Amino acid sequence: MQNDKAKFKNDFKKRLYQFVLSLIKYIDKLPKDSVCGVMGKQLLRSGTSVLANYVEAQAASSKKDFINFFHHALKSANESKVWLTLLRDLHKGNPKEAESLLNELIEISNIITSSVLTLKGRK
Repeated sequence: MQNDKAKFKNDFKKRLYQFVLSLIKYIDKLPKDSVCGVMGKQLLRSGTSVLANYVEAQAASSKKDFINFFHHALKSANESKVWLTLLRDLHKGNPKEAESLLNELIEISNIITSSVLTLKGRK
């Protein structure tokens, strides 16, 4: 049986993975115009980076390295919020999907921020 910390890590990784799958599906359905092409690629890069950096953090060689990967994940989440908000406000793609992705990204960002603060002993 997993302890609470290990269960949370595993559940959070699954949550990130599901978020990325939903994000990819959203991007794939965007209109095929130049704006969506550029913003979609940026969103794909930053959105998938959240999961990639979280996974990399699990194999970090030091606490400092671990925190650094979490910082990168948070930066990628913040960048993704910008692209999603722009696409939503430009009425590109499904607005309900964009709003749902944004809400999930805000929750993910809050969890990552809380983790960084805890790791740094500021919480």
